[in-house]
Amino acid sequence: MDLKEQLETHLIQIARERDPYLATAGHFFVQEYIRASFSQWGSVEIHTFKVDNKLHENLILNLPSVAQTEKDNLSPILIAAHYDSVPGSLGADDNATGVAVLLELARIFATQPVKYPIRLVAFDMEEAGLLGSTDYVAKLVREKQKLRLMMSLEMLGYRDANPGTQNYPVPILKRFYPDTGDFIALIGNLKTLPDLFRLRNSFRKSGTQSEFLPVPNNGKIVADTRRSDHSPFWDAGYKAMMVTDTSFLRNPHYHKPSDKIDTLDLDFLTEVCRGLEVGIREL
Repeated sequence: MDLKEQLETHLIQIARERDPYLATAGHFFVQEYIRASFSQWGSVEIHTFKVDNKLHENLILNLPSVAQTEKDNLSPILIAAHYDSVPGSLGADDNATGVAVLLELARIFATQPVKYPIRLVAFDMEEAGLLGSTDYVAKLVREKQKLRLMMSLEMLGYRDANPGTQNYPVPILKRFYPDTGDFIALIGNLKTLPDLFRLRNSFRKSGTQSEFLPVPNNGKIVADTRRSDHSPFWDAGYKAMMVTDTSFLRNPHYHKPSDKIDTLDLDFLTEVCRGLEVGIREL
């Protein structure tokens, strides 16, 4: 099975109603699917957190680096995607695409490790206000854990190459970025600028159009840059970025019942997954 088929197989399992309160069966199914997929490559760590007296789970897989001697004790690259969805939506792009790529990166980096240890995290309760990632970041801060980089995979599968299909949260950005929704965006805090540049170039070398945007003040000037699980990492001082197809600034199906697999561009999703692999290997 090639990469595109693997990603589609994941999407078929994940793209279903899975709001943690109103679609509990779908939510549990997807949670168990991620757990089973991760467990092929190592022990799955569970980070539990409580919201309104209900326990929720972030699922974590740690993969070793190429070199495992003590002198090569490098901080991990954390790659994350949220697996919950809003009520009434199958959430194919938001965020089954991010989870599908997360699961494929687990397979790829487990079988062919990279320079840095890789930590893959499936966050819950993103749609409720980034609750899973906020609780997890608090744990990292308490334990004084360092990260090489955090990457949030947030909607990766919608592309529209027609003119005028790309919108921006502030008008001035239209002067510097394309008006066609056919690129993958990398949005990071200022600390990530060298990594944004490297990853953008890696995407372009692998044949995927990519643009990057470094944002000051943890994105508080442009609130739309904070709408994913990277922003609690920004606030805690970590180097973090969001990898995204820009969600509602491009995709008319955002948070709607029409967010289905057949609205996605699976070739684009496959290109994004390959570009991420290449880029992470080059960090």
